[in-house]
Amino acid sequence: MSPLTELIGGAKAYGWGKLIETGPFESIATTTVGSGGTSTITFSSIPATFTHLQIRISSQTNRGTYGTDYALMRLNSDSAGNYSRHFVGGDGSTTLAGGTVNGTFIAGPATGTNTGSTFGGAIIDILDYANTNKYKTIRILNGNDLNGTVGGYGGEIYLLSGNWRDTSAVSSISFVPNSGTLFNQYSHFALYGIRSA
Repeated sequence: MSPLTELIGGAKAYGWGKLIETGPFESIATTTVGSGGTSTITFSSIPATFTHLQIRISSQTNRGTYGTDYALMRLNSDSAGNYSRHFVGGDGSTTLAGGTVNGTFIAGPATGTNTGSTFGGAIIDILDYANTNKYKTIRILNGNDLNGTVGGYGGEIYLLSGNWRDTSAVSSISFVPNSGTLFNQYSHFALYGIRSA
């Protein structure tokens, strides 16, 4: 018996098993933008072995005006009008709500900008991503704190939900900036698979 097996067995015998289990989340891929930035973030060849996907983002674009930008997300490189979404949120003084239908992307993850000198954060869930009998549901919690206002606008926080009207399994996910042209250095994108409990 290996020392590692003995350690795990001993820990479980003392009721410490939960401390060493990996749990339902598994890292699939991570990308951290290097010097000079990048115009696109892509996760490809995503295995169909999980129940759901989650993407965690900390990002900034080179947008030269205002303090917040957004990342635009596409699945399987689909640029047709197969995306819909609705959202609620706020910027510290105004309640925001709206939606789009037949969009060519899911717009949502808030990013920071050069002007605001911040990084926005987002958590994206893609539910039942490998199920070929249904459209894909997407939900996003995201925001960007500017510690005040930049260009007359404060930070923003949003809760979004939407769908991709395609029954194909999601095998690739890509992001591009909305108003900027690059994701700046140190922007970080992490893709996880979620297994059923």
